[in-house]
Amino acid sequence: MTDLDELAGAQQGMASRAQVLASGLTVEALRWAVRSGRWQRAHAGVYAMFSGPLPFEAQVWAALLRAGPGAVASHRTAAYLDGLCDEPGEVIHVTVPADRYVEPRIDGVRVHFAHRLARTRHPSKNPPRTRVEDTVLDLVDAASHPREAEGWVTAACQRRLTRPDRLAGALARRKKIRWRAMVEAMLDDVASGAQSPLELRHLRRVERAHGLPTGCRQRRVAGQRVSWIDVDYEQYRVRVELDGRLGHTGEGRFRDHHRDNDATVDGRATLRYGHADVFGNPCAVAAEQARVLTARGWTGTARRCRPGCPVRSHDHQGSVVP
Repeated sequence: MTDLDELAGAQQGMASRAQVLASGLTVEALRWAVRSGRWQRAHAGVYAMFSGPLPFEAQVWAALLRAGPGAVASHRTAAYLDGLCDEPGEVIHVTVPADRYVEPRIDGVRVHFAHRLARTRHPSKNPPRTRVEDTVLDLVDAASHPREAEGWVTAACQRRLTRPDRLAGALARRKKIRWRAMVEAMLDDVASGAQSPLELRHLRRVERAHGLPTGCRQRRVAGQRVSWIDVDYEQYRVRVELDGRLGHTGEGRFRDHHRDNDATVDGRATLRYGHADVFGNPCAVAAEQARVLTARGWTGTARRCRPGCPVRSHDHQGSVVP
């Protein structure tokens, strides 16, 4: 196997001009390969050793080779490579050591600079990229809205790419990051089982804000089929299912129906809410939950979260307390 064959295998068929010449190919042979159409120029000094469209990972390698030594895929590009998101975005994101100069304009590429790249780079993944925890925090830092930051943190844990404690460790090693206080608080909630922005919203704005009992989140229930309960108030035989888009369509929808039917047969009540409910009117959700929980034995007292909140206190027989 020649050096070029090794490069083709390791770098998705991409090579820099310096690598090609170091392998023994002459400048004239390189120019002929491009003129003949056997190879193609991807960026200045970077070549695809094949014709036709460049697959995504080849595009990433092209950007890394153009950015130079030490460059790694980062931000949304690294997120896509690791399965953290389903779309790669319109540009390739790469990060290079802060002490290096890189041409500021590379077509289709956004270059970031980092002082701690040696610590945040994954030791073995190919193409080279940041560790998933640092990818998440890079995306959090770039997020323009808290819900966007929440989405990256919860997606990473929901897809089982990392854990809250590992994210917390990576966060502690960063001196500056946007949304730090929010992320620190959120990691505690994610560790308790809130796996999406919808579930976080329910925990904070429905349950805690109105003094409802604390449910068990992401409770695994084994029977004829294994199922997961978003929020289970086991003592009161009440379950809350929070329906986001993922997992509640197609086969997931039928699994939900079977799970709800099994719960009903077993004497449990299931309340189901979506984004419009929990984000649009969390107080109404809390009022409904409070009524059901009280009817099933909860002796606590729900509270209003603000003036005009529809939540009412109930006595132990379910009557409204004036």
